[in-house]
Amino acid sequence: MANRYWVVSLPVQGSASSLWNRLQEQISKHSFDTPLYRFNIPSLRVGTLDSLLSLSDDLVKSNNFVEGVSHKIRRQIEELERVSGGESSSLTVDGVPVDSYLTRFVWDEAKYPTMSPLREIVDGIHSQVAKIEDDLKVRVGEYNNVRSQLNAINRKQAGSLAVRDLSNLVKPEDIVSSEHLVTLLAVVPKYSQKDWLASYETLTNYVVPRSSKNLYEDNEYALYTVTLFNRVADNFKTSAREKGFQIREFEYSPEAQEGRKQELEKLVQDQEGLRSSLLQWCYTSYGEVFSSWMHFCAVRIFSESILRYGLPPSFLSFVLAPSLKGEKKVRHILEGLCDSTNSTYWKAEDEVGAMAGLGGEADTHPQ
Repeated sequence: MANRYWVVSLPVQGSASSLWNRLQEQISKHSFDTPLYRFNIPSLRVGTLDSLLSLSDDLVKSNNFVEGVSHKIRRQIEELERVSGGESSSLTVDGVPVDSYLTRFVWDEAKYPTMSPLREIVDGIHSQVAKIEDDLKVRVGEYNNVRSQLNAINRKQAGSLAVRDLSNLVKPEDIVSSEHLVTLLAVVPKYSQKDWLASYETLTNYVVPRSSKNLYEDNEYALYTVTLFNRVADNFKTSAREKGFQIREFEYSPEAQEGRKQELEKLVQDQEGLRSSLLQWCYTSYGEVFSSWMHFCAVRIFSESILRYGLPPSFLSFVLAPSLKGEKKVRHILEGLCDSTNSTYWKAEDEVGAMAGLGGEADTHPQ
């Protein structure tokens, strides 16, 4: 959502429609750029005062959890779209934009029966979102595992000659392999190439003269071949290390090379398949979590308003989106619409207000 919303309740002392008209008039007159919408909460089951007090202790913690999961999913969507070079599509809930869902909120009676105890509704929401979070962890884990494997292969292919995979740099004609002869691959610092060419034939006996060939160079190293008798290979490796030349263990195998190629192609396909599947799941699950969050906020508004304003339930709930510069004006308007007992909650940023806010860390203060 681009806007920063408050979900607010005010005590009704006459009629709800009269209070709503006064609120609209005050917003229009003093903060005309603040969008304002009704937030319709059904008649929920009140239960006992003790049950409401007990529930209130858990509401903030549960709210932070549900909100946190929604943010996790949204950030995952942004990351997946960024990896693919695309832009995030508009987030939706039940097929409508998130903002529209919030500002036209309708309680889902089929999913959350209003006759259920409030604790049962809240626990149900928490349980449902927890399952989605667990599913997210599993799916992201599978996707990241494939990404890690691909990144490891890419690092080997993109790293220096001292560590990278050499199979795509060596051709069959570069290798001599027989009963008596073997070809080794030497990684030579670029500044030592003259030294290598001048000395490789004398590092041990039975080195084939003029057998060294430059296959590839990067910023730091050059890759050379050298052919020699099999039985002196270990002596050559020891002498080469003493001179600062690295002999890379390598066995040319067309079958192994083709296997690595197929493995890479499969990982690329798996990664794209998992990314696409995870992205689609995230878009769907974000809508589910956001819907759950809005129902949770409705329960929170309902229970906190009863604790704040008393029984029977008589309050007006609504959504508004003040700008950062306009917050003080809106607080002043809300203060003026409360009685003297409740108006003080709107006086300062660090005081507790008469609202269950979206993402608020205070118990009921707008955040």
